[in-house]
Amino acid sequence: MREAQEVQLHIMGITNQCSTAAPPQTRSYRRWIRISIYTVFLLVGQTVALLLGRLYFVKGGNSKWMATLVQLAGFPVLIPFYLISTTKKPRTDDSQIKSPSIKTLALVYVSIGLLVAADCFLYSVGLQYLPVSTYTLICASQLAFNSLFSFFLNAQKFTPFIINSLVLLTISSILLVFNNESSDGTAGVSRAKYAIGFTCTVAASAGYGLVLSLTQLCFNKVMKRQTFKVVVDMIIYQQIVATSVIVVGLFASGDWKGLTGEMDGFEMGKVSYVMNLVGTAISWQAFAIGCVGLIFDVSSLFSNAISVLGLPIAPVVAVFVFNDKMGGVKAISMVLAIWGFISYAYHHYLEDRTKKRYADEVSKAPMPET
Repeated sequence: MREAQEVQLHIMGITNQCSTAAPPQTRSYRRWIRISIYTVFLLVGQTVALLLGRLYFVKGGNSKWMATLVQLAGFPVLIPFYLISTTKKPRTDDSQIKSPSIKTLALVYVSIGLLVAADCFLYSVGLQYLPVSTYTLICASQLAFNSLFSFFLNAQKFTPFIINSLVLLTISSILLVFNNESSDGTAGVSRAKYAIGFTCTVAASAGYGLVLSLTQLCFNKVMKRQTFKVVVDMIIYQQIVATSVIVVGLFASGDWKGLTGEMDGFEMGKVSYVMNLVGTAISWQAFAIGCVGLIFDVSSLFSNAISVLGLPIAPVVAVFVFNDKMGGVKAISMVLAIWGFISYAYHHYLEDRTKKRYADEVSKAPMPET
């Protein structure tokens, strides 16, 4: 009963703030415009980056460290957005929130940056050894991992629709274990390397789910500010850390010595080699803006669900670009992955309707007499 009263008072407070700032319809309209823009950035960036990343390996690229570096090193393209965001005056309610200490922010950025570096490297290994279709379908399991971590870190509640989504996505990934298409679009890849690629992609999906949940936790418990600058800060600083780690790995492994020869031997030519890396870097930054923006405006699970929704796009395109085969097992796996996403999206729709109905009831209820 006490919790219900606290929720009611919280919603009443939000309603009063909205009435003094802007009409609820206007705020909701602007919010959904932001969500739509973030969604486009995420879907387009993810699809283009995956295809360009696979093209790098197919046409002669062989450095896992370079493939990982381009996922992170494009953050300078966000600096203009950062400069624009710092010129805007903070809202009144944001200016009253105490900023976290530099030590706390450094701990957040370094911790998440290290996780991102390891995660991107695992993804690069998976993308090198697996067909795009198999790779993206395995990545659908990241929603299940994200739900699990959000349960412990962000008090995410499990409903029948979420459980159904997790089961479907898990089965979708397990089916690919029995998929005997290691040579599909990956000429010269042995079964051992196929198994390594599969394992690394599953591990990367788990790591990605953890990163998203931690990011949401930091937004809610540490940052506590609803500004675009906070979003850009999170992307830039964690990627500075991750990029530094990967650069050290690139030189420590000796891969940098073979980059000149790799460029010369690239099947599509030197210019295409450079354009591939640049295009991949920019695409991943577009994905990062959309991903972190959705975490900021909605939740890490919603961001991940949109990412999973976009995963089937890459396999379909890969059938035409890389001649990947879409066998029966992959087709069933894709259907289950899409079904799993729809189940989660429906849960979110029902939850949103329930909150809106309750807020309307509270706003119409008579104020208690004093």
